[in-house]
Amino acid sequence: MQSPVVIDLKFDPETVVHALKTAFPGRETINLADPANRGRDLSGIAYAVCWNPDHDLFARMPDLKVIFSGGAGVDKILAIPTLPKEVPIVRFVDDTLTNRMSEYVVLQCLTHLRQVATYAAMQKRREWRELPQPEAADLTVGMMGLGVLGLDAARKLKMMGFNVIGWSRTKKTVEGMETFDAAGLDTFLGRTDILVGLLPLTAETTGLYNAALFAKLRQGGALGKPVFINAGRGKSQVTADVVEAIRSGVLRGASLDVFEEEPLPADNPAWGVEEIILTPHAAAASDERALFRAVERQIARFERGEPLENLVNRTIGY
Repeated sequence: MQSPVVIDLKFDPETVVHALKTAFPGRETINLADPANRGRDLSGIAYAVCWNPDHDLFARMPDLKVIFSGGAGVDKILAIPTLPKEVPIVRFVDDTLTNRMSEYVVLQCLTHLRQVATYAAMQKRREWRELPQPEAADLTVGMMGLGVLGLDAARKLKMMGFNVIGWSRTKKTVEGMETFDAAGLDTFLGRTDILVGLLPLTAETTGLYNAALFAKLRQGGALGKPVFINAGRGKSQVTADVVEAIRSGVLRGASLDVFEEEPLPADNPAWGVEEIILTPHAAAASDERALFRAVERQIARFERGEPLENLVNRTIGY
């Protein structure tokens, strides 16, 4: 018999239900968002698709064989104390997710290049004045994180004319891009006008984007002061340091899609900073239909005895 699939996704409930209507043909799905399933016995079930799962989910699934993440990040799964040690975790890797992230990164880089926030403030004041206009080739974007998402965003930024350099914890060789590793972090930062954060959350990246790091970014570039863009993980940044760096003139501006606490509390000072473009963790929302298709492919591979793809390395945390 085909094992059912447990669904524990903290996405829009109606969208998940709609996508499940055509997903996993011939196989039962158990959507834990349905009140009828909340107390259900989950023993004997091999597969779980989850995003920000309930903390008792894995304890309820003693026969779990594979965990599928509903997104590119897996830190919320890895943080659950009852996570079984030997069960493989599969990340969601799909063109829909990759393209959306690249769209966000390119949009934010262009927004800061073309000084959209400044013109918007001038519009409110009914002030007609042209600003000096650098072009993309005048700026260097420093991409922190050279996985699938980072590499695709870097490629598309280069198509727009930006200079792009890359950083990862361990050295990566990328054709057509100068890259740096942990030992070269300061050199990387010193050449960066727009810093893009697409790193996974690990012990090493927690709180990485802080006042000390911002102070090492290049000053006096084509935009005058550097810009910070984060669409990776919220706990990698110290939001209070972003706010202070803008107020003190270390940063020109920022685009923040992720935060240490989500939803972002109404009293967080980031809401009131004109130079911060703030979005609600929406840079690259998972498409549920694409997610379920990807899970279907991986389950088919697993049941044919083939190796799973996009496996998480628990030692490094992604």
